[in-house]
Amino acid sequence: MTMSFELLKVKEIATGEPIRSPQDVADFVSKNMEEEALVDRECFWILHLNARNQVIEKELTAIGCINACLVRPADVMRKAVINGTVAVIAVHNHPSGNAEPSQEDHQITERLKNSCGILGIQLLDSVVIASGGKVQSIAR
Repeated sequence: MTMSFELLKVKEIATGEPIRSPQDVADFVSKNMEEEALVDRECFWILHLNARNQVIEKELTAIGCINACLVRPADVMRKAVINGTVAVIAVHNHPSGNAEPSQEDHQITERLKNSCGILGIQLLDSVVIASGGKVQSIAR
C-alpha cells in the first residue's frame, strides 16, 4: 500500500513544468520549499528529475548552520538510485543574502558531479539561492 501511495505522489509532482534554467529552479524553490528553512541556516536539497526534466521529488538532504552545511554525496545518491532518477539538481541557500558560491560550494559540486558520473545520473546544475530572489548557478 505504501509503495502505491509513493508512486502516486511522484506522479503528481512530475506533472509540473520542466526545469530549464537556474531561474526555473529558483521559481520551483520559492513555490515548493519550506520558507522557514531559508531564513536562518543553510539547507541543501536535491531535486530529482525524470527524462523530461520534471521534478519527481524534492529531498531535503542536509540542514546546517548559518554559514555551512555538511553534505555527503552518498546521501544524495542513495535516493537518486532508489527513485531511478535520470538527473538531479543540487540546491542550497545562503542565509547571508549573498548568492555568490563559496569555495566549499564549488568543491561539493565537483564531488557530486563525480558521484553522479559514476552512477550514470546527470548533475544538471548546482544552484545557490539567497533572499530577494538572487540565484547563482555553479555547475552550468
